[in-house]
Amino acid sequence: MEEDGAVTVYNSSVITDAKKNPYSIKVGLAQMLRGGAIVEVTNLQAAKIAEDAGACAIVVAEPTRRGIRRMPDPSLIKEIKRAVSIPVMAPARVGHFVEAQILEAVGVDYIDESEILAIADEDNFINKHNFRCPFICGCQNLGEALRRVREGGAMIRIQGEVLGHGNIAETVRNVRNVMKEIRVLNNMDEDEFAAGGIVTPADAALMMQLGCDGIFVGNEVFDCADPYKRVRAIVQAVRHYNDPHVLVESSCELDEAMAELNLSENRIQHFGGN
Repeated sequence: MEEDGAVTVYNSSVITDAKKNPYSIKVGLAQMLRGGAIVEVTNLQAAKIAEDAGACAIVVAEPTRRGIRRMPDPSLIKEIKRAVSIPVMAPARVGHFVEAQILEAVGVDYIDESEILAIADEDNFINKHNFRCPFICGCQNLGEALRRVREGGAMIRIQGEVLGHGNIAETVRNVRNVMKEIRVLNNMDEDEFAAGGIVTPADAALMMQLGCDGIFVGNEVFDCADPYKRVRAIVQAVRHYNDPHVLVESSCELDEAMAELNLSENRIQHFGGN
């Protein structure tokens, strides 16, 4: 572990045996990210912007394209790891344990077994206990979350919409349901992060006030004239989610940046129309 100012950087290559990195350590690594915003990036420039804007970690993803979505190019991960000092995550397809092996060998700090990518195994998820690297897993209800924890997931990502339309309703519904079920059981202490449809500071603060420990921000946040301003505004909203004055400042003058993320009329009718 290396200290770099206020940022703690873990070198995963130091740990060479899964048996020397028990589940408690993986959960501890996940706890480091509480209260932060994790930003998805597809290139080096976006990674630097996210770090400068205050993201607690970044997820390296391949650029959006048609067809099968897989893990990102390892050379891109290496390039970004050399350039930033915050933790670097990367996604692997559900059930594709070889992609996870590659990502661990590259030295990522966290692996996201991502249902957003194509599914490699329709019946089995990765046995995450076989890896020294902590895993992030998505869920839409507590049952899914508990299954992923049993498989070795150290962080749970409560997933909303994945289409990039900026609709927060599905995420709110899933977060409320999971938090309600957790309060009933009162025996789950893994980190819960929210993802999907979060494109404004108000969205981010809403997730935090609903009980999430942090948020994931998709790479569409960079599709504007001033991506630093948007990422910084969301990071500030996560850090100060109970301070309405900060939220006011974070939300000002973002109309142009959000214009391309408004829902279409058909989507609005589907979710709220007759």
